[in-house]
Amino acid sequence: MVFEVHPVTPDRFEDFADVVNPNRRATHCWCVPHRLRSAEVDELGGGDRERAMRALCERDLPPGVVGYADGIPVAWCNIGPRSDIPVLVHSRRIRPLDDVAVWSIVCTVVRGGHRKRGHTSRVVEGAVGYAAAHDAPAVEAYPVDPPGRMDTTMAFVGTRAMFERVGFEVVGRTEATASRLPRLVMRRDLSPRA
Repeated sequence: MVFEVHPVTPDRFEDFADVVNPNRRATHCWCVPHRLRSAEVDELGGGDRERAMRALCERDLPPGVVGYADGIPVAWCNIGPRSDIPVLVHSRRIRPLDDVAVWSIVCTVVRGGHRKRGHTSRVVEGAVGYAAAHDAPAVEAYPVDPPGRMDTTMAFVGTRAMFERVGFEVVGRTEATASRLPRLVMRRDLSPRA
């Protein structure tokens, strides 16, 4: 199998949609709530989340990456500079640990019918590569550490084990929760070693 990861540019928008919203439901999140406040959704998309997300994909720095297994879009990772993600910038529960200009992963999704094949690790690796290509000093994620199986409604935040598999380490805790579990701060340092 060949796995490739590409930024979600306008020409890849339908591939992104195939992963996160295959039925094209208008009420779906479209990964917009982390990126835009309501007024911005109105401004960019006339109140329509899909149109607002399409507008985000036209920016110089698209809001994430799509993963392809043998050319089929199977995974999505919402990643970008923390400073560009309003839900984190204004969060009182997921505060910055320091002044490092981290990039943040706020969501990962693997398309139904393609799960349990290692695609999450591959798309996160690709997202880290995307961040590194844009000189990010580190990438953070804010997962949970469930004692068993994760509640699928909140699985998009990821798990500690998932991020540890691709080189992230726990560096702190947040005051936020997902599925009533505390969210961790996990980081992967991208700075060159001395």
